[in-house]
This record gives sequence, C-alpha cells and structure tokens, in this order.
Amino acid sequence: MDKLAIFPGSFDPFTVGHEDVVKRGLSLFESIVIAVGYNANKRDYFPLDDRMQWIRDVFANDPRIRVEKYEGLTVDFAKEIGASHILRGIRTSADFEYERAIAQVNKAMSNIDSVFLLTTPEHTPVNSTIIRDILKHGGDASMFLPEQIKINIEKSSNR
Repeated sequence: MDKLAIFPGSFDPFTVGHEDVVKRGLSLFESIVIAVGYNANKRDYFPLDDRMQWIRDVFANDPRIRVEKYEGLTVDFAKEIGASHILRGIRTSADFEYERAIAQVNKAMSNIDSVFLLTTPEHTPVNSTIIRDILKHGGDASMFLPEQIKINIEKSSNR
C-alpha cells in the first residue's frame, strides 16, 4: 500500500514555505495529496479553482503529488482517500500548540497520525495572511511565492 499523506490548508496563496514542506515531506511519504479545504473562518482572496491550478503548476513534473479540494473534517477526507498521515508545517511555538491540539483530536477520531515538519529558518516569517496583505496593497510578494504562482498572480492581476 502506498504511504500517502495529506497536506491540508486553504493555501490562499500557496507560499514558498508550503512548497518546501511538501518537497521535504516526499522524503517521508511515497505520495502527498495537497488538500485545498474550505475554512469557514477565513474569507478567500483567490478563487479556489485558481489556487488549485497554481499548486498543480508548481508540482506539474512530480507525479507523486496530487491536488484535491475538500469540505468538512480533514480526518474524514484523509480516511476517504486512504491517507495514513496528515502533514503539517510548524513555524512557531504558537503553531505547535494549535496543531498539537488538532492532531490529538484527529488521532482520537480516526487513528490517523500527524507529522510535523519545522519550517526552515528562512521561511519562518512567511504566511499566507501576510502575503495576501502585501498583494492587496500592490506590494511585491514575489520572493514569498513559488515562481509558477508568482507568474499566475501577475497574469490574473492584469485582467
């Protein structure tokens, strides 16, 4: 059986930090599904279909990575696709406390383990909220975005 992990998030937008966690996760898992979820607590900035396509573009040359959307509980989606683990990136101690609580509840509900990868130091300050704010105000966020996403955001801004 394929050792499959899901990497869930809203990815609005997908950053270089996300990209790094996925690439490093491939040393632990045979394949990863980047699960783009709907979060009722967040207001989307970029359309879901655009975000999914942009992530597909980033990993176009790696058949070990799929991009899928989901609604509802992450553990339900993980069980539905046969994932053995949930992959999460941790930037700060606050991230760890938040993710630890979710991971423990997920484990109790589904017996699916979570695996945390610490972000590399250069990606620690990068998060989608800050990137959205830079983009909303016309700033240059290119250093925080994978090249394929930077190009797509520029194209959609020129419409």
